[in-house]
Amino acid sequence: MLTSADVCAIGLPTIRFFQKKLADKEIHFLTFGDIAEVIRKAEPSVVVHKVEANQWADDFFQAMESFLGLAEDIIIDEYSQIVNLDTAFMPCFLARFLQDAGEPVIGNFLNMSIQKLITRVQAQSLDADYVNLASSYLDSTFLGMYKWMTPWWQSSVVPDGGYPEFYLTQCCAFDIKQLDQSICVVADKRLLKKAKSTKIIGLCLDSSQDGYVYPDTDKLKRCLEQQGYQIWLEDECEGSLNSLLRVMAASDLVVCKASGNRWFAQAVECPVLLISGACEPATLMPDFATEPVSSCPQHASYRSQQLNDSQTCNCDKPENLTESIHSIFEHFAQEQSNGLYLYRQKCEI
Repeated sequence: MLTSADVCAIGLPTIRFFQKKLADKEIHFLTFGDIAEVIRKAEPSVVVHKVEANQWADDFFQAMESFLGLAEDIIIDEYSQIVNLDTAFMPCFLARFLQDAGEPVIGNFLNMSIQKLITRVQAQSLDADYVNLASSYLDSTFLGMYKWMTPWWQSSVVPDGGYPEFYLTQCCAFDIKQLDQSICVVADKRLLKKAKSTKIIGLCLDSSQDGYVYPDTDKLKRCLEQQGYQIWLEDECEGSLNSLLRVMAASDLVVCKASGNRWFAQAVECPVLLISGACEPATLMPDFATEPVSSCPQHASYRSQQLNDSQTCNCDKPENLTESIHSIFEHFAQEQSNGLYLYRQKCEI
């Protein structure tokens, strides 16, 4: 519910999994934010319910009250099965309330009854870590959820689909042979025209899971433009997910840090170069990735007080990234050449 990228990479393939598994059932999907409209367009047969921003207030008590009202609405609808895939506190709070009310809930929920939780809140004895740390509050009917708390990417066999495949097949134990995360959108017409004469590259470097953004976006943009590439920046989409998907669909490559942009690009079949930073690329399984490094002494948001600007920046240099991107397109050209050769060879046979 909380992260649009997770809805795209995990929620959407789950919808399609249940559509095949329960072809004669009506499926409703509860989510949050602008991803709701994308899901409606991607799967028009699914009834999408959207939690509005005012329903998920920043104030903890207001959010609790709102989600209790949401639970009452769900109970009225008399669902045959309720599945909570989310791991955030409020969705798990919602699932626990429904579970305590006798509703048919599977998936993730709070490990504390709602009555006990409210009693502790009223007595002001609820530990803040209980609300903020999933390891403190999370319980599940999914027997594999314990793996979610482990460094699973260090195992001997890492799923080809990265985190979404790990979560759905190993944590939730869904028998999904291949995750269908595709979203059909109309590619940006302006970029499509330019794509006839040059390669289109998107730089989505405004956010990152490792706590700091890439500091040399402008310089990288200039370097790439000097090589003749057409560049667009994430902020040009003005926060519109639909606009972002459309420009990605018209692009030849998206360069991003570890963020939801990796999954949005995959949804519209656009290759990704991940600037790994301090994140493990195996969790996102991009098409291409830089070597992971320790948090940058100069640019990490959560750097130690002892660190100072005199220490060497270890962020990937724009010149090196430009060279890598050029190599990526050479690789694509070689693949196309090989594919054409093999096709001609097959025709001759």
